[in-house]
Amino acid sequence: MIKISKEIKFSNLYKIANLSSLVVIFLSLFIIFYKGLNLGVDFKGGTLIEIRTANSSVNISEIRQSLLKMNLGDVNVKNFGKENDYLVKIELTNSNDSEFINKIKNQLSSDLGSVVNFRRVENVGPKVSDELLKAGLLAISLSLAAMLIYIWIRFEWQFSLGAIIALVHDVLITVGIFSFISYEVNLSIVAAVLTIVGYSMNDTVVIFDRIRENLKKYSKISIKDISNISTNETLSRTIITSVTTLLALFSIFIFGGEILKGFSFAMIVGVIVGTYSSIFVATPILGYTKVTQKTVLKDEDR
Repeated sequence: MIKISKEIKFSNLYKIANLSSLVVIFLSLFIIFYKGLNLGVDFKGGTLIEIRTANSSVNISEIRQSLLKMNLGDVNVKNFGKENDYLVKIELTNSNDSEFINKIKNQLSSDLGSVVNFRRVENVGPKVSDELLKAGLLAISLSLAAMLIYIWIRFEWQFSLGAIIALVHDVLITVGIFSFISYEVNLSIVAAVLTIVGYSMNDTVVIFDRIRENLKKYSKISIKDISNISTNETLSRTIITSVTTLLALFSIFIFGGEILKGFSFAMIVGVIVGTYSSIFVATPILGYTKVTQKTVLKDEDR
């Protein structure tokens, strides 16, 4: 078991941590609105094709030039896995043509002078993609609302406020990072964000539980000191959980292939940010909202 010194004064870092969080959140919002998100086919609509060329000397520019000659709209090509594997995203312009994919395949094979195998084809129309985007946003919103209600019932409203602010903090920063580095946002990223919400909430609840216990235990200690005591008492558990989770996620990120890279990266960011927010975002809210021993005892008497 890791032993952590109980002399760490987390409360001394609250102000600088909160200011830093505000700056990062505003930057994230600015980047999201200014740069936007690199929406995948799931949300944007179009055709996603995973191809493998028999000739390893074929490069991305040759594939892109061949596709552009076909007037397929917006075209994006990138390496995917092995040296001769590529992921092609095109703006769908003729989804009702049953020969659409075969025409692309034959044209590519002819222009590249190499056999081209289509290993995967995904086709999403604009109506479906719009519905998926709305469903994804609704899922995230409902999960945040459900967490808010749970904490409100489980604890006092001040705890609920701290938890929901921490969750919004985690989601905004994660999405902001994705926007900044132009990582593709698809349904797997929505799943990762929902998982982050659950992970962050679990970490926050552990600290809140200990704070609540210590509020009953120590009748003459300020909420600031109780927050320090409680955070130190749960720090070993927090570090062990975060490190073991990150070890698994880094393994997936490195060895899981391109398909899992976005999901695992979102989870890595979420675990790091979620661990930070449980200590430096959710917990300080209790001090700002003047939580005292009477607050907890009064709630229990109702």
